[in-house]
Amino acid sequence: MSGDTALERLKREGRIVVVGASLAGLRAAETMREKGFAGSLTMIGDEPYEPYDRPPLSKQVLLGKATADRTALPRRLDIDAKWRLGVPADGLDMAARRVRLADGDEVEYDRLLIATGVRARPWPHEDEAALDGVFVLRTRDDAVGLERALAARPGRVLVIGAGFTGSEIASACRERDLAVTVAERAGAPLVGALGGVIGEVAAGLHQENGVDLRTGIMVTGLEGDSSGRVRAAHLSDGTTLEAQVVVVSLGAMRNTEWLAGSGLGAGPRGIACDAGCRAFDIRGIVTDDIYVAGDVARSPHALFGYQFLSLEHWGNAVAQAETAAHNMLSESVDRRPHMWVPAFWSSQFGVNIKSVGVPSMGTEIMITQGSRDERRFTGVYGYQGRVIGAVTFDQSRWLQFYQRLIEETAPFPLAFPTVDRRPEGHRPMPADFPDPSIPTHGPTVTLSGYSPADRRLTFTPAGH
Repeated sequence: MSGDTALERLKREGRIVVVGASLAGLRAAETMREKGFAGSLTMIGDEPYEPYDRPPLSKQVLLGKATADRTALPRRLDIDAKWRLGVPADGLDMAARRVRLADGDEVEYDRLLIATGVRARPWPHEDEAALDGVFVLRTRDDAVGLERALAARPGRVLVIGAGFTGSEIASACRERDLAVTVAERAGAPLVGALGGVIGEVAAGLHQENGVDLRTGIMVTGLEGDSSGRVRAAHLSDGTTLEAQVVVVSLGAMRNTEWLAGSGLGAGPRGIACDAGCRAFDIRGIVTDDIYVAGDVARSPHALFGYQFLSLEHWGNAVAQAETAAHNMLSESVDRRPHMWVPAFWSSQFGVNIKSVGVPSMGTEIMITQGSRDERRFTGVYGYQGRVIGAVTFDQSRWLQFYQRLIEETAPFPLAFPTVDRRPEGHRPMPADFPDPSIPTHGPTVTLSGYSPADRRLTFTPAGH
């Protein structure tokens, strides 16, 4: 058709490939179809399942209240895609615009969206990780296996790591009336994500609900019996703990290894992209045909000093996917930045924990409503004289108010009548985050400004 623009031709007959049959991948595909993309759409996923929802896996599924095969994500519309499931991508040729699959096939694209997300960090000793009764929790299959193991009523469950997922697993064990020990190398649960002041409250929740919480401690090894089943764990304080089920909850690893040598700006911290979700190559030059969304993306955020943020958040995956899809099908003047304010929620021991902003950037915290003793409060984080984040325990009605303050870069400490006049509401205190160079389990936000090592890391295999 004469007079067609390249964009009109792309929309009518182009080839878009989405690597990652995930929440972000699906929402992006739906948005592209809604915006009139009529070309061919290929969805590539390493699992044999169409996109499903992960949050229920550590909640309803572990409690036996829902089955993993009922967690499929609802569809806004039929995306009319070719599905390549159960076959991971294992290479990218940027010059030829081709994705290579593990089965040797190649898929050509005009636009590529990478939404490969993260995977659970495995137990580092392979022979111990392979013992029967040792689990991670990330996928549908993981949840099915772990739920079956819990239903068999083991004498004791050991959870290694007290981030959000580890704490939710411990909560599910107690709800099922199972003995559970949680081992955390930091001083309290959730400290990597929310700091020591809130970690102390989280520790109280564990203990009040009958969890054997052991902090400042590491698991140095797992021991199996003669049949290959796990039977005990050795701890750094010299003690040995008998356990029939061990859940390794040591955070996540970004799925970028398949891009090694491709020339894309990808490494262990994710794939760097601009505010419009366009991926950078290893020279720091933005591509125009490769986009990134979801947990695997690292993008600069204007509200947080243009730091590169990697967010393992459900809502962020949806918002970023919709932005990426919009920009993939738009002229440059019509593109928009991904500006979603991070938000996160967790349910554990009967308490709803929700946060907005980036608490882990905070150096100070004020308890502005409620009381930590009552496990019902709002904490607001400050950084360099401004509000940077907030967390609520069973008090989420305040979150929207604090989200607005974050967006307005409101000053910190807060000085207005909504601040509760109880003693702890009067003054900020150190938020007590651990030294960022010491790994803790489960921060949900990773701050990662530019590092000269990024280019070198692109070519470094995982684990080296």
